[in-house]
Parts: sequence; C-alpha cells; structure tokens
Amino acid sequence: MAEPVKLILRWDVQSGSETEYSEFIVSDFIPRVNRLGIGDVQFWYTSYGECPQIQVELVAESKEQMHHIIRSEEWGALHERLTDMVDNLSQKMIRATGSIQL
Repeated sequence: MAEPVKLILRWDVQSGSETEYSEFIVSDFIPRVNRLGIGDVQFWYTSYGECPQIQVELVAESKEQMHHIIRSEEWGALHERLTDMVDNLSQKMIRATGSIQL
C-alpha cells in the first residue's frame, strides 16, 4: 500500500508583490493544486524568527502521484509564476506524518 507524501515549499514574499501574490495564491494556486489532485493544502505564516516567511505543505496519496504532479505542465506554470513573486524558494518531499513538519 502506498504511503502519503508531503511536498514542503518555503519562500519569502517579495516586497511590493504582496497584493498580487495574495490574489495568485487564493484565486489560482490553491484551486489549480486541488485540480491536480492535492486535496490537503496547508499554509503557515511565520511572523518572527530567522526562517522563511511562508511554508506550504501539499499532501498526495503516494510518491508516484506527487512525482506525476510536479512533472506536469500545469505545475511548471504555477511554479514559474510563483517564482516571479517570491524569493528563497525551496522544496522537499518527505513521508507525511499528519502533523506540521520542517
């Protein structure tokens, strides 16, 4: 049986891009990620400390499903648009445990 995996993305929103970024996340990023097959999308905002401002966790049913999603043209377009509005973007895939993971 396949184990769920989590794609963790971290970034800082570029100064001056906050409004465009917020509209993109709510109107485009989340709905399109859902259409790609990711039902569990969690956003975390850090207001204090030396770490990325935003952490996003996307949970897929299996590693194969996540690989299929992140290799898709639609994901590529989302990722490219996101990189226009954020700095210090990083991502990693890990086994999902059900709680916040770093």
